[in-house]
Amino acid sequence: MSQNPPNLRPDIAPLPRLSDTRRPGQPAIGMVSLGCPKALVDSERILTRLRAEGYAISPDYSGADAVIVNTCGFLDSAKAESLEAIGEALASNGKVIVTGCLGAEPEYITGAHPKVLAVTGPHQYEQVLDAVHGAVPPSPDPFIDLLPASGVSLTPRHYSYLKISEGCNHKCRFCIIPDMRGRLVSRPANAVLREAEKLVDAGVKELLVISQDTSAYGVDRKHDLSAWKGGEVRAHVTDLARELGSLGAWVRLHYVYPYPHVRDLIPLMAEGLVLPYLDIPFQHAHTDTLRRMARPAAAERTLDRIAEWRSICPEITLRSTFIVGYPGETEEEFQVLLDWLDEAQLDRVGCFQYENVAGARSNDLPDHVPDAVKQERWERFMEKAQAISEAKLAAKVGSVMDVIVDEVDADGVATCRTKADAPEIDGNLFIDEGTGSLAPGDIVRVEVDEASEYDLWGRLV
Repeated sequence: MSQNPPNLRPDIAPLPRLSDTRRPGQPAIGMVSLGCPKALVDSERILTRLRAEGYAISPDYSGADAVIVNTCGFLDSAKAESLEAIGEALASNGKVIVTGCLGAEPEYITGAHPKVLAVTGPHQYEQVLDAVHGAVPPSPDPFIDLLPASGVSLTPRHYSYLKISEGCNHKCRFCIIPDMRGRLVSRPANAVLREAEKLVDAGVKELLVISQDTSAYGVDRKHDLSAWKGGEVRAHVTDLARELGSLGAWVRLHYVYPYPHVRDLIPLMAEGLVLPYLDIPFQHAHTDTLRRMARPAAAERTLDRIAEWRSICPEITLRSTFIVGYPGETEEEFQVLLDWLDEAQLDRVGCFQYENVAGARSNDLPDHVPDAVKQERWERFMEKAQAISEAKLAAKVGSVMDVIVDEVDADGVATCRTKADAPEIDGNLFIDEGTGSLAPGDIVRVEVDEASEYDLWGRLV
């Protein structure tokens, strides 16, 4: 049984799941979706539009008349992965349209792959459709080509990402996402809730709320009101979470910056309206490192907030990501981070080694850390995080909890997740007996009888 690897990149979305039956003569488009869940949502919207125009969706290169590659530009390693994917699509299919975050640098793409048909930037849906029309004209059959009410989904049917805003107002020195995706633009609250309601009606059991900065939702709209269910709802993360929690699905909040008003979300978790799970990108703990990152330098207050959150909702799970080896990081600063992690006792932790990214202001900072030192610090950090995770999971042995079933394999082993685990980036709970009646999306009660560093095993009760 494989375990959740400790170096799993937290910016990676689940692999897209494509399945479609192609009628004779129907044009088909393939999709390679790289990067984070926010990019996966963009891919779903593009494919939904194409499906509505009569295109089939091909799960492989050979069955596609053209291929869209939705790229990631988060790190230089992600850019290299995107270029590799474009090259593979060109070699296997020949007709390739590039979109996504790396599309904000068209010369970078065409310099490596001059034969791509078109390059568009992130969430430029109309330009992508225009490029597809030019490469493969649509040929819809209105009597056959029917679009499901919930649109095209690239995730399993029982969970779905729900993007509430685009862009970011932060100016972190290591990040170029605001340059690629722009400043914060929040969706109207009633539009988000309508989409969520349709997803739940279509069988979605878990909504994963995503954005670049979920805590800031609605700031750009001045937290305006919109009509909803005979009344009004405010474009504010607390109000939105409360309304989402009334729809009957699990609601999981990602990318939540630790602003003071996050405290207002915790009672909703204690009440069971939203999952007791916060995904918060702390990045570091040393004040000087945070200042060089242009991040809020308030690690001490953050510990106080964590203590307050746990006092309100003791079962809360805290996930975060960190960067080690940031320019200028001294051994003393890194040790402060390790000591902070010891005190914070976070449940789920991901870690990056710092990389230069073209266009990031951090590239020009002095005192870059050697690669060997970054690797050594990453290993020490993950050893600490693994020990914390192992102890926390061991404490769950003997407890009874609700889990959601993601998959049941041919051997009858059910791969599940607890309320403390998000898809792909956290651990799993495995059930290997009595699973004959289980199906993906089922929510069942389980007693935990074994734990490892990242995963749990249990039995149905």
